[in-house]
Amino acid sequence: MDAVTTELLIILLIAVVVVAGAGIGLLVSRKNRGLPSPRDLDQITERTIDHPEEPEPGPVDDGLLEDDFVELDETGAPATETTVDEPTAPTIEAPEPPQGRMMRLRARLARSQSSLGKGLLSLLGGGKLSDDDWEEIEDTLLAADVGVGPTTELVENLRARLSTEGVSDTDRARTILREELIGLVGPSLDRTLHSTGDDGAPGVVLVVGVNGTGKTTTVGRLARVLVAEEKTVLLGAADTFRAAAADQLETWGERVGVPTVRGPEGGDPASVGFDAVKRGITEGTDVVLVDTAGRLHTKAGLMDELGKVKRVVEKQAPVTEVLLVIDATTGQNGLTQARVFSEVVDVTGVVLTKLDGTAKGGIVVAVQRELGVPVKFVGLGEGADDLAPFDAEEFVDALLA
Repeated sequence: MDAVTTELLIILLIAVVVVAGAGIGLLVSRKNRGLPSPRDLDQITERTIDHPEEPEPGPVDDGLLEDDFVELDETGAPATETTVDEPTAPTIEAPEPPQGRMMRLRARLARSQSSLGKGLLSLLGGGKLSDDDWEEIEDTLLAADVGVGPTTELVENLRARLSTEGVSDTDRARTILREELIGLVGPSLDRTLHSTGDDGAPGVVLVVGVNGTGKTTTVGRLARVLVAEEKTVLLGAADTFRAAAADQLETWGERVGVPTVRGPEGGDPASVGFDAVKRGITEGTDVVLVDTAGRLHTKAGLMDELGKVKRVVEKQAPVTEVLLVIDATTGQNGLTQARVFSEVVDVTGVVLTKLDGTAKGGIVVAVQRELGVPVKFVGLGEGADDLAPFDAEEFVDALLA
């Protein structure tokens, strides 16, 4: 009997030891669950040192729920739950009203010492003019890209008036020059941006031109002009062949709360224009601005594609305006571009960029004579609101400042 009792005690003791060992093993295994082997830990440590920019790998998922754990602070109390702030919406800018922007051009041309206005005034205000003086006046006008025809017309008018009135006073000569230049620029031309469609349809404005003239930037600035006039605007990023053109246009739109319709890079520009106008009709947008793909005027196939964009867009709504963007510093090359573009898409207005700080102001006259359409906007500088509706009198005053 004593032997049996002893055997039972031994068995019970062994059982207790086994159960305790199993419990301890379970705790240790749970504690170490998800940890890599020592060799793997060494490799992880070395990689973390070599590449501190990469996040350290976390433990393997052990199947436990996050709710099973409570994070404690230094005192042992449950830590306060932290919240992550939601990202704030981008700040919408309020564009500067377009009225009065041309005043900025006067100051910039004055600082640039424009040779056109100052050169003419220095000659005309010097008393009686010789043939050599008149020839120098012609050279000054031609150098400013006024063009042969307009130059001849202006010189003949000036010679007749100065001779008739016997002008030798600088102030009077300046007044006569101002009046003749304003007449040459064309104060009676309709420079209104036709941005209103018929029968409730949005106005559709196509912006065309060679890449590098500031075309996409002009579309973004024009959107700001329209937003400042309290119009709703939609942008169409149909310049699908130039890398990042759609991103650039979208950024311009976001700054003033204007949405952008875009397609895949290298996609069909006409399709993007079509979709943009369709959405504009659906949403009741006032104006749809379509940035077309930049075209070299010497590439007939590309110019034909531009004509296709206009035809496809007009399946949704009539195009109310086609603006040609020209770099004012390109001179006669800009006139060649203007001529070819007008044959393809019936240009209705011109935007002259990079006009500030240049003596090439005569391009205003030349391009209007070449196309028979008015300059409607001019670029004044690098700022977001440096696009101004063109005004003939303010422009001439800027040249003569």
